[in-house]
Amino acid sequence: MRSCVLMGSPRREGNTAALLAPFLEECEALGVETETVWLYDEDIAPCRGCMGCQDRLDGPGCVQEDGFAGIFQAMAASDVIVLATPIYAFFCTAPMKALLDRAIYAGTKNYGRAKGPKLLAGKRVVSVTTCGYPPEKGAGLWEEGVKRFCRHGGLEYLGMFCRRDRGGPEPFLDEDRELAVRDFARAMVLAVRADQMAESI
Repeated sequence: MRSCVLMGSPRREGNTAALLAPFLEECEALGVETETVWLYDEDIAPCRGCMGCQDRLDGPGCVQEDGFAGIFQAMAASDVIVLATPIYAFFCTAPMKALLDRAIYAGTKNYGRAKGPKLLAGKRVVSVTTCGYPPEKGAGLWEEGVKRFCRHGGLEYLGMFCRRDRGGPEPFLDEDRELAVRDFARAMVLAVRADQMAESI
């Protein structure tokens, strides 16, 4: 089982990174092979809306030459795509948004002269998220956006793990949160493996 973690935080020691660390430890303990991409380290230009990607049906085909093609390849080679992001202005961070805009267009061949495949169809998606409000208020729009991304691209949404930072002096990651995010990781792995087993029968 392979996972591709798209890390949308600019902070390597921030809350999202703190929440992601035990999640990844649990995945590794369960034998998941993981590639983590720090999106702020990548060159990901915004989508131009040119539709050039729609003329190529066997790959993303984006006309822009930057870091997108390699990241898309990692997504396509994975069983699970993990979207890890803090919430800024009620949605994901800018490089995450730029990546998802381009991935949904380049990966879904609905808009060209000939209809083509959904290149990420069948991939599973989870989100590990932090925000400053109660999760249903702070991350609700983000979760709905991810669900619609999955429906449009033929991916399977498995859920979101979100915790709030109240900004107090206490550490963000406590024992309860660590145990909960480890449980979330285990549930994700078990769900994907059960699906894979059913598909192989």
